[in-house]
Amino acid sequence: MLSTDRLILRKWRQEDLVPFSLLNADPEVMRFFPSVQTTEETRASMARVQAHIEENGFGFWVAELKAEKQCIGFIGLQQVAGILPCAPAVEIGWRLDKSVWGQGLAPEGARACLAYAFSKLGLEEVVSFTAAKNVPSRRVMEKIGMIHDPAASFEHPAVSRGSTIRDHVLYRIRACDPIGF
Repeated sequence: MLSTDRLILRKWRQEDLVPFSLLNADPEVMRFFPSVQTTEETRASMARVQAHIEENGFGFWVAELKAEKQCIGFIGLQQVAGILPCAPAVEIGWRLDKSVWGQGLAPEGARACLAYAFSKLGLEEVVSFTAAKNVPSRRVMEKIGMIHDPAASFEHPAVSRGSTIRDHVLYRIRACDPIGF
């Protein structure tokens, strides 16, 4: 479990299914993903993420607001899928409910994850990627000190050809780089 001023990043619980399902069913939240998710797809996603955490000691943790004890999505670290050109690597990622957008929670949680990645896991580098047109996530990457690597841009193999979100950008941060504030 990681903690920031306003967030707790923790393992998943059964009661997180409802808020996470609502988040994954929201077309605005999922606009840079191939589709929204059903409750069953969200349940399967939660199981995969929890298994990753159990196997690796880290993963996409639940982002919980401390004051409200409310699940607002996830922030965390994950092994990059082997089908992607940047693998093997560890990525940092987030998906938050739109009710908390614009409050600086994604960068706040991401900074804690980067500190954990470099100090506790001993990683040399962390990557992040998103659809090229996902300006909000790209801003978070830049706020936390990640650098865009244009030469590493790629077409996401899990996104259908012709999709406006197939083109992806890659950002990197090394352990020796300053984490943005």
